[in-house]
Amino acid sequence: MKYLILYPDEYELSALTIQARLLERGLKELSHDVICLCSGFKFSKEIEYSSFRPDVIVGVGFWGNMPELILEPMKRGIKAVPWFNADGWVANYHEVLNSLPLIIVTSDWVKNAYARDGVNPKNIRSVHVGIDPNLFKPLPEDDAKTKNIRRMFGVKDDEIMILTAGGDVTSKGAQEMFRAIAAVKKNLPPFKYVCKAWFSANTAEWRKKESELINELGISDKVIFHDEVIHHSYMPYLLNACDIYAAPSRLEGFGMIQVEAMACGKPVISINSMGPADTIVHGKTGFLAEVEQEIKLNKEWVYPNMGFDKKMQIEFPTPKTFAYRASVDQLADFTLKLCSDKNLRKKMGKAAAQHALENFHYRSIAKKVADLIEEHLCTKNSSCSIEPADKPASTQLPD
Repeated sequence: MKYLILYPDEYELSALTIQARLLERGLKELSHDVICLCSGFKFSKEIEYSSFRPDVIVGVGFWGNMPELILEPMKRGIKAVPWFNADGWVANYHEVLNSLPLIIVTSDWVKNAYARDGVNPKNIRSVHVGIDPNLFKPLPEDDAKTKNIRRMFGVKDDEIMILTAGGDVTSKGAQEMFRAIAAVKKNLPPFKYVCKAWFSANTAEWRKKESELINELGISDKVIFHDEVIHHSYMPYLLNACDIYAAPSRLEGFGMIQVEAMACGKPVISINSMGPADTIVHGKTGFLAEVEQEIKLNKEWVYPNMGFDKKMQIEFPTPKTFAYRASVDQLADFTLKLCSDKNLRKKMGKAAAQHALENFHYRSIAKKVADLIEEHLCTKNSSCSIEPADKPASTQLPD
């Protein structure tokens, strides 16, 4: 089978780029011919359309990327399969989406969001994003790079390091964690809460509110903000440096970094909704706080780049949930439990690493994608044929 994988973001460290590149790697290891390109590279695409002549194009992105990822290949007579995340709703391209024999999404929550917004769920299948277990794995406690990261952040050897990382940490639930930590601060052993963001205008705007909140809560001496970009290859050291990964995200179609944290042997505190509800096993690999609040909107802006004629507002007959807030009381309880019990952290961390290895290996994910494409797009008389593939070489962590 010949695959052309398209993704919309030229930035090599974006989640979508990593998702596409890991699919490329997995399919190649399963003996398929694969080329992976940013959809914006028009010259390169033209060459591959005519010379490589793919059997199937897999478009990694979200529904707003339909024109370049799906519609363009279809106009050329090439079979196209979206592998989409969600940004909270589906506003356009319903007719085309409903005509596709297969739509792959990154979680059951994304599938439900598509169904809620008028896309027939009959041909929608959930396939989670893969991770590289050779990169994301538990490291020894005395690993030099992880120890240096803790020192760079100002975390002492006897302090527990809680970590939240994301484009902006508020979207990952940091403000809920601030309130949770403040509620149990007096009962916690020595700790620091590191909030690792990537600087942007959005991050700067949230930082003002975050700084005001931690001052108000009296925990400014416990919170460390860091905004410099960290290359993806260094993320395993950052995750291994922490003792607890906390991300009760407000909107999370999948939650790649939460799975990567589990793969590094860290218990994860998150929210019992969206992608994390699919990936974290409550009480075994982490803790999932229930939803305390849903943020609903009656209308929203749409733009020409979403396939509309002009910028305008769309009103919803029924308000749609666009974000969630996790229970602060439960987050506080989970934080206290994990901070107070080193044996529990180790036990859950080991289970988390095994769970990630068994369920999110990039090669296993690639095989699921290939199997679905064979099942939904290929017939006995077509040229689509996918050889059976072996399981990943190892699904057992060393003691």
